[in-house]
Amino acid sequence: MTFDLSNYRKIYQKNNLIESDVPSDPLKLFHNWFQEEKNIHKVYKINEEPNAMSISTIGKDGVPETRIVLLKMYSKEGFVFYTNYYSFKGRSIQKNPKACISFYWPNTERQILIQGDVLKISKNKSDEYFYKRPKENQIGCWASKQSVIIPSKEYLFIQYQKWNHFFKIHMIKRPFYWGGYIVKPYKMEFWQGRPKRLHDRLIYSLEKKSNKWKLYRLSP
Repeated sequence: MTFDLSNYRKIYQKNNLIESDVPSDPLKLFHNWFQEEKNIHKVYKINEEPNAMSISTIGKDGVPETRIVLLKMYSKEGFVFYTNYYSFKGRSIQKNPKACISFYWPNTERQILIQGDVLKISKNKSDEYFYKRPKENQIGCWASKQSVIIPSKEYLFIQYQKWNHFFKIHMIKRPFYWGGYIVKPYKMEFWQGRPKRLHDRLIYSLEKKSNKWKLYRLSP
């Protein structure tokens, strides 16, 4: 099913990103945009995930690697997602703990790019999220050694059944190799589509000495 969101696009195209109108803290602007996007999904019953984001890391060969993950929480501290620490992204982060995450919301012609340092969150917070997940997903974390070459799809199902049987007898725990990361931003770009391709691009850059955000505009 498709939705005619042209009116929404026209509304948001009229919302100029003006330096004097945006908050001094980019996390507040992110929150405003994210809540507006969630509201659109709710009103139009769009079966998509507004918290889907691309994350790019640098692989061991020095080449950027990009994939989609889900944002699970955000605060003034940063943006949290979960994965296998031994996955390609996990190993890349261990070697070079920086990443770029991006959100693209075509319904409102908006894009947000976020560069930041990446840190593991606490074991307690990873535990808290893990035990909120459906049991099938918990077992999946044990069955899949993410990014490891396997002989067949059947092999994966066999591993799942093995762990499923095991956890009918034993209490399930979070694997030590699975948990959360937080991206702590030091640069955030907000892009708003505009007519005639005269798009708005505002950059927030964190000055480390003062720990304050500097705001400037880029040409589209």
